[in-house]
Amino acid sequence: MRLLDRYIGRQLLVSAIFAVTVLSVVLVLGNIFKQLLELLINQNAPPSLIFTFIAYVLPFSFTFTIPWGFQTAVLLVFGRLSAENELTAMRTTGVSIARACLPVWVLAVLFSGVCLWINLDVAPRAQTRMKDAIFKIATDNPLAVFGNDKVIDFFPGRKIYVGKTEGKKLTNLFIYELDALSRVKQMMYAEEGDIGLQDVPKTLPDGTKTVERQIVLKLRKELFEQRDEQHPDDLSRIRNGITVQEGSIAISLKELYEKRRKTKGIGALPIGELLDSDRPERLVELNKRIGNALGTIALALLAVPLAVTAQRKETSVGFAASLVLGMCYFSLSFLADLAKGRPAYHPELLVWLPNLIFLSIGAYRFARLSRR
Repeated sequence: MRLLDRYIGRQLLVSAIFAVTVLSVVLVLGNIFKQLLELLINQNAPPSLIFTFIAYVLPFSFTFTIPWGFQTAVLLVFGRLSAENELTAMRTTGVSIARACLPVWVLAVLFSGVCLWINLDVAPRAQTRMKDAIFKIATDNPLAVFGNDKVIDFFPGRKIYVGKTEGKKLTNLFIYELDALSRVKQMMYAEEGDIGLQDVPKTLPDGTKTVERQIVLKLRKELFEQRDEQHPDDLSRIRNGITVQEGSIAISLKELYEKRRKTKGIGALPIGELLDSDRPERLVELNKRIGNALGTIALALLAVPLAVTAQRKETSVGFAASLVLGMCYFSLSFLADLAKGRPAYHPELLVWLPNLIFLSIGAYRFARLSRR
């Protein structure tokens, strides 16, 4: 029996590592194209950023690819065992399906434990460091966040649209000053401008001398437009202001740091900070992370009977079945997560819905398979 366990376990482990690697590469490449391609090609961001980004985004991808990859491994291995009649041979020697699946449950628990550790601590820390790396580029090289035909909402209290960038030169800029409710209170248009950094001497209240770094946006040929303070959304009350040949806007990096500190998402909180947090959605986030890790077991339980009854050993068939099951599972997780802002729906319970569905269907089909 130990020989049989090692035989099945080795195939599952190798297939799982392969599947997790392939899925992780796909997710990482997708994130690179989504978040970094413009910075790398158009905005002179350092190529080393891509390696930093990969190192930080990999743990986040593992929260999805470990459950998904292990399910793929089960489909591939048990599909081949069934197609080549190895399971039939095991049954004739008195080995039941439940006993043959012992390596599946051992590895499922092991992968669930690894995934839980990543979900609770590693991935949130990596997500924070990834944002820090992008934030550092934005503050050390502000031009990196400006792209052609792009709205920048990086700066507190402002949204900036840039029509075109050519080196350090920006053209067709629209700068919107926002109030506390994120409503436009003033708009500035400039035909062209450029951006840079400057250090400004400051004296603290206790008399200490310090230097404050600022981002300076120098504008030329500015046109102002003022909204009514009481009715900022009423376009009929807009007052056209003066035209200025040259002016500048200084944005303190201290403001940016403060904004970033306040806007740290709950998904970026490691387990210690999450438990200490007083945010109302913390319970939902905690249940989601635990449920996602246990999804490894739920997906594997459904994959076994599906692979055995399909009796297909082709890798492409296994990957196709895995893709369908994985998409269904994570789509349900996404839909349940949408309710986290609606306490009346009990989102802390809804996030368990995908596991409940897959465990119920998997247990039913596995029980039927075992009685055959």
